Amino acid sequence: MSLMSETMQSQPEQLRDMLADTTGVDAAAERLRGRRLYLVGTGTSWHAANIGAWFLRAAGVDAWPVQAMDAVLYGPRPAGGEGLILLSHKGTKTYTLKMLEQARAEGLPTAVISGQGAPGAEIETSVVERSAAYTASHTGAMLRLAQLATALGADLGPLNGVPDAVAEVVEGPAVGVVPPRRAMEFVGAGPNQWTAAEGALKVRETAYVASAGMGVEQFLHGPSVAVGTDDTLVCLDGGGPGRERLSQVANSAESAGVPVRTIAANAPNELLSVFPLTAVVQKIALEAAETLGTNPDSFGRDVPARAQALDGISL
Repeated sequence: MSLMSETMQSQPEQLRDMLADTTGVDAAAERLRGRRLYLVGTGTSWHAANIGAWFLRAAGVDAWPVQAMDAVLYGPRPAGGEGLILLSHKGTKTYTLKMLEQARAEGLPTAVISGQGAPGAEIETSVVERSAAYTASHTGAMLRLAQLATALGADLGPLNGVPDAVAEVVEGPAVGVVPPRRAMEFVGAGPNQWTAAEGALKVRETAYVASAGMGVEQFLHGPSVAVGTDDTLVCLDGGGPGRERLSQVANSAESAGVPVRTIAANAPNELLSVFPLTAVVQKIALEAAETLGTNPDSFGRDVPARAQALDGISL
């Protein structure tokens, strides 16, 4: 069994532990209350930042997701009177570290959401992961963001149902999306455009399959033209006002001969649908890696040319 598989199966229990301890969340909410907030991350943490912005806007917060490199080198970045929410699995990424250093040097209030025992962590998520395919720390970061938004006044629905929703997926039957001959495309509406992006990232880094993930309308206006019978389209249905458009795009793709799989979330509302649908895309990626015989834990370092290519680049 891969480390990714073991970690995925641990998610429900780790999420229950986070629900039972909100100490760091409550303290961060008081530091950040009433401020414009910038959510900063890289890779999977960038996807979490965008989903977190959806949660925080439900609380009436002026929330801006920014990729860590952009925040450091270009902006926008938090300034006087504003706050930083920094997302990182292990607290070691190059630009997230630089962003944190800048914010603390300027005396800005922060909420650093990271794995247990990670450098600088103010709100801890999961046990620090050993697989390069981060799963539990991502669902954990999203839960911490949902808790933070709730503490700031958002009504996101029953967060205590999140672990069971994730467990239903990870403990359930195989999703059964077979790796296509060419590319696997993920689409979602609203907050689930970022679940789609996460699905594509996971499929690429675990199974080495060409993949893309985006919002359903962005997919329709251009990328849909390139999808054909050698591809697979995965539609992530979280409910909400974008559901009808998602269905139209799925039906259109099917009529052109594209293999389409629509997966609906078992969740009380669209915002909370990101949790089970994230577990779904994680499972699709793991199943693809197992089918193709790739190592989902290695970040490609088991491929000699890839390992050499990564030498000398700080992540």
